[in-house]
Amino acid sequence: MEEKSKQRLLDERYLRMARIWAENSYCQRRRVGALLVKEKAIISDGYNGTPSGFENVCEDENNRTKPYVLHAEANAITKVAKSNNSSQDSTLYVTASPCIECAKLIIQAGIKRVVYSEIYRCTDGLDLLRQAGIDVELVELPDIKE
Repeated sequence: MEEKSKQRLLDERYLRMARIWAENSYCQRRRVGALLVKEKAIISDGYNGTPSGFENVCEDENNRTKPYVLHAEANAITKVAKSNNSSQDSTLYVTASPCIECAKLIIQAGIKRVVYSEIYRCTDGLDLLRQAGIDVELVELPDIKE
């Protein structure tokens, strides 16, 4: 069996942490977590949910996601923007591949690498990230047995 690289082990570790962070989400349909890492330090985190000050209910009466729910990536990027850290040349670890809207934010935030553990139903965000020259990598994690 081939030994895993140090980077692969780190990628898996940060993705497991992002998966745990997703448990903070109040969303019922899907919980997504994100960590922004730079030089082996977590500089920001996020999970999908409503904006600050809003009721923590992500779905409407028809079980559709409310239009103002923020994605985990957007929460992590806007959170780092309010800090003294810079997302330039950082890595984003996210439990689901980014949508097109989050991909635009990732590009503008100067993030150089995106590592995700499952593919979102629409892959146009991944296509845009690749087009922008961002390193995009799928690292599948085994299911957690509780």
